[in-house]
Amino acid sequence: MNLLPKTHTEFSTEEYWEKFFKKRGGKAFEWYGEYTELCGLIHKYIKLTEEVLVVGCGNSQLSDDMYDVGYEKMTNIDISDTVIKQMVAKNGKRRPKMTFCKMDLMKMDFEDNRFSVVLDKGTLDAIMVDDSESVNQNVDKMLQEIGRVLRLGGRYICVSLAQKHILNKVVKTFSDWGWPIRVHLLQQQEDKETAQFQMPVFVFVMMKFKKMPNMPQILEVSYFEDKFERLPSLNDLVMSVKEMQHYGIFRQSLSHRLTDEQISVDLHDPCSSVPRYTLHVVDQKVMGTASNKFAIFIVPQGRETEWLFSSDEGRIQLASSASYQRLVVVTLHREHTYTNIDTIKAELSTKVMELKPSGISNNAQVPFLSIGNDIGKRTVQLKGQSLFSGDFIVEDVHQGECTYRQLVFMTNKDIVQSQAKLLTVPKKKKKTEIDRLYLSCNHHHSMVAGLAYLHNNSAIREGQIKVMIVGLGGGGLATYLHLCFPQIKIDVVEIDEAMATVAKEWFNFQEDDKMKFYIKDGLDFIRECSLNGATYDVIMLDIDSKDSSVGMSSPPAMFVQIDFLTTIKSVLEQSGVFVMNLVCRDQQLRSKVIDDVKTKFNQVMTIKITEEVNEIIFACNSLPPEGAMCHCSEAIQKCLIELDDMVKSNVSSFQKTSGDMTSLVDSLKDICTLLPYSVRE
Repeated sequence: MNLLPKTHTEFSTEEYWEKFFKKRGGKAFEWYGEYTELCGLIHKYIKLTEEVLVVGCGNSQLSDDMYDVGYEKMTNIDISDTVIKQMVAKNGKRRPKMTFCKMDLMKMDFEDNRFSVVLDKGTLDAIMVDDSESVNQNVDKMLQEIGRVLRLGGRYICVSLAQKHILNKVVKTFSDWGWPIRVHLLQQQEDKETAQFQMPVFVFVMMKFKKMPNMPQILEVSYFEDKFERLPSLNDLVMSVKEMQHYGIFRQSLSHRLTDEQISVDLHDPCSSVPRYTLHVVDQKVMGTASNKFAIFIVPQGRETEWLFSSDEGRIQLASSASYQRLVVVTLHREHTYTNIDTIKAELSTKVMELKPSGISNNAQVPFLSIGNDIGKRTVQLKGQSLFSGDFIVEDVHQGECTYRQLVFMTNKDIVQSQAKLLTVPKKKKKTEIDRLYLSCNHHHSMVAGLAYLHNNSAIREGQIKVMIVGLGGGGLATYLHLCFPQIKIDVVEIDEAMATVAKEWFNFQEDDKMKFYIKDGLDFIRECSLNGATYDVIMLDIDSKDSSVGMSSPPAMFVQIDFLTTIKSVLEQSGVFVMNLVCRDQQLRSKVIDDVKTKFNQVMTIKITEEVNEIIFACNSLPPEGAMCHCSEAIQKCLIELDDMVKSNVSSFQKTSGDMTSLVDSLKDICTLLPYSVRE
């Protein structure tokens, strides 16, 4: 039986509803929820003694249920004569004080200020089928009539799907009138009839007020039962409703199928604009019983930036290792405090069930996974602001028995700019110091290993090598290089004075006669070197880009322009090596950058860092010694082994844990040699 319209415009016609109710007969038709779902809000906003007008009542059971619990002063109107006759026949004897009238709500016969409440369950949605001028005129008449029959302080309670044009109409109209607006997300029950798909349903509550000059508009939204958020603008209210709609649709789609792409959703505490949890839904096809269909993985604090948890590829690997069809990977946010994993489970247990796949009971015990029982702990040591990077923090992250110090730019909270390991000072257990031989990033190890392409370890040992590092961060790369090879001369260039202060005060970056520091734009520094004839044996670029519009986050685009690559080449010794940290998700742009580098340098190598987004580019002015073109040649291997021995010898005098350091040989084991542009052509 075709009970729904062929085109949505039919909703606004009297003929459609006459036909609808004749076909349906006496069977109740419930749009947007039944009394059991609405009763909490009904009792919150309607007193038993108040006069209530139900507009577009249809043959809904809602008025009957309300009457039966004590709401006896109820008047119901509908445009359909058929449904009014049905409802009078059904309720005349059982509910004698409730009235039903055939009436057009755009031209109601009631006197002004008659009702305390006007209740609308889907009627506005049925009338406002689109945003056309004629429909808007009808809706204006409807709302003006509702405003007329309501008493001062009365409430218009509208249950709606809040489609875009309806949402905009409601908030603009009642805002112009100066009525407070409150929006609730209706908590719906699932049943077999509605399980196919349920759009989120909203309850708008507007209270009739006299408009007062200079009185701020009251706009509130309720994400939970009795918790409200006061919003500053109409746009914020509209955006909040849209976000709830998107989440509702997202939930529905996840409940019926496995998704081919990872979907993420933020969960907020009602009192905070910052997410408390971020949930990443990872689906995969896993054969097995229902016991491995669904699980939750809690990422310990401070580890959310690791490749395994921060990238799509890493989370897929995690889900595959856990062997669940759907794994929800949960990350925690530094702006919030978390007591322990049990409290996190308690907070998430209800919400994560909204993301369960089909076939999982609401009462099922879903496993919560993590790395041990330690969720980690953060301690913010410094909040600062940089002219170039904006707000930043320095925080200590405690993971088990280890503590790490991290520099994070708040414009990109998911990336740790610098990380250092803290060591407990012997005989002073409460005091810590920076482990200056700890490199957190594998790409930094590979950059250091690039010294092998000088093919001149004796010059390194004798201090005849000059290195330029553009980009300081916390100073970890420069400090490590200086301690491992104390004979070489290092010039560090950093544009941001705030970062220089952070590196010195919080990461123990130290200058001396072998390592000098310059506050200067790296572009200008290299250009000046070129003009002055200054040269370096090694030039390292390790700089992040602030331009998010480009698909390359390192280095800034100006550093890889053809003209500037020529400048870099002029500053590099003929036997030198140019080392660049490249982070580029745009494959077309990546190819162009590498091709441009190959037009300027005679030898180019690249290594993709495992479990990182970084790629290190090595470029040399000269061709390699005969037989050393291949990365696994005996000459390169011999240089790397000698460099490893040199490092162990240099650091053993002041740190016995040098055996824990990454081998430089291992750092270049996956390097790929690229043909020069001229040869390739």
